[in-house]
Amino acid sequence: MSDPSAVEVDQYLPHPPAKVWRALTDSDLLARWLMPNDFVPVLGHRFTFHTDPRPGQDFDGTVHCEVLDLDPPHRLSWAWRGGRLDTVVRWTLVAEGRGTRLFLRHAGFDPDDPVQRRTRDLLGGGWRGHVLTRLDHLLTTTP
Repeated sequence: MSDPSAVEVDQYLPHPPAKVWRALTDSDLLARWLMPNDFVPVLGHRFTFHTDPRPGQDFDGTVHCEVLDLDPPHRLSWAWRGGRLDTVVRWTLVAEGRGTRLFLRHAGFDPDDPVQRRTRDLLGGGWRGHVLTRLDHLLTTTP
């Protein structure tokens, strides 16, 4: 990992950008592949994700977010705060052939904080593994 304060993922999805964008910005679809939420694609909207608490990481299971950037269907970013984290998740979609090159950058981890390093590594594995796999599955099975 070149930047110790970030998780970076580059994933090709064989689906058009408009469909990928919808999966990133429709609250019900987002809940199916990521987490239950009250997301609305409006700049400045504050929302939450809910998952299992992780007391050993000072995390109560709620991720507090705010839409920071919104450029449909190209770019979306939100603040991601929970436990000791105050980070930013940025999605960039680039049309590639009949599909989409999806870039994810989750940045702002403190590389000097052992809990944040561990959290970055866990989230990085999740983003690269089962999260994007679930997104691709949702895109494949949803019209």
